[in-house]
Amino acid sequence: MSSAMSTESLVSGLMEHALSAACAASVRAAVTLGLPEALGDAPATADELATAVGADQAALRRLLRSLTSYGVFAEERTGAFVHTGKSRALREDSPNSIKYLVLWCTEPWLWSLWGNLDESVRTGSEVFTRAHGRPFYEHLHTEWPRSAQIFDRAMTQQTRLSANAIADMLPMAGAGTVADVGGGQGLVLGTLLERHPDVRGCLLDLPGVVADADPRLRPGGALADRVRLVPGDVLDEISVEADVYLFKNILGVDADASVRILRNAMKAARPGARMIIVENFVDDGPGEKLASALDLRMLLVIGGQKHTRAGLLGIAERAGLTVRNVRPVDSSLHMIETTVPG
Repeated sequence: MSSAMSTESLVSGLMEHALSAACAASVRAAVTLGLPEALGDAPATADELATAVGADQAALRRLLRSLTSYGVFAEERTGAFVHTGKSRALREDSPNSIKYLVLWCTEPWLWSLWGNLDESVRTGSEVFTRAHGRPFYEHLHTEWPRSAQIFDRAMTQQTRLSANAIADMLPMAGAGTVADVGGGQGLVLGTLLERHPDVRGCLLDLPGVVADADPRLRPGGALADRVRLVPGDVLDEISVEADVYLFKNILGVDADASVRILRNAMKAARPGARMIIVENFVDDGPGEKLASALDLRMLLVIGGQKHTRAGLLGIAERAGLTVRNVRPVDSSLHMIETTVPG
């Protein structure tokens, strides 16, 4: 009996893994249908929600059954549905919204790529270029403008969730300048400058990204007189001298390219400058499962990777940096504090 139960549990568990795309599709469908916004503070029945979002009543009940099994919405004894923490986080007006992160992780073009993961594993390379004729970022911004917009919003949401935690931890004692390298719209930089009124900042990223910087940093913004916006490619050059350099989630490339980015900054830095790396570890901490999934997605799409703890420390040391400390930022990010040798 025990053996039979064990086999049944094993089979059931593996089947759930094999059908896990249904979970991703259910969450995406909830967002695209607008269910999180349709359900307010008062409980609502499946039929009421179906009317609100313009869906088939029976089919929506089936979708809700799937979602509640994952803790996205909850069903009361009356049969009405209410929000959970997860479903509220899918609302665009939530302060901790991950609506666009969910959309970005489930974009339609990604589904077919997952079926070629074995090829990526055999070759160690991405499969996107063969499928679409050109590298991912080039194709994204020319052929899929809506998906590119979702990407930008997703990165903003991701950064907003961690900006305060990073600002709380970042060692700024004695620093007069901070450079946010590959810092996107500069949400973390803006948060840092608000916390430290005597510090000046530089935001470095691609021209199109810097042009759409956080309104606080752009001309006329509240922090504009303390910020320099520097367009460019960090793989080519980092021409800014600063006391503190921040590299948040930009070393998701091969080890050689990661070393190159760090060395580009070191060429401009003075001895003793602090270089802070904020990244996911695929093998350390409670965010390991999430980081591992992101790692495989990066392999498929751009041939990039999330690093192990030892791998990322090795990259910093290869670049010539002195590692001073490693601390967790939250459940999925770690901060590596390094300095430029004298």
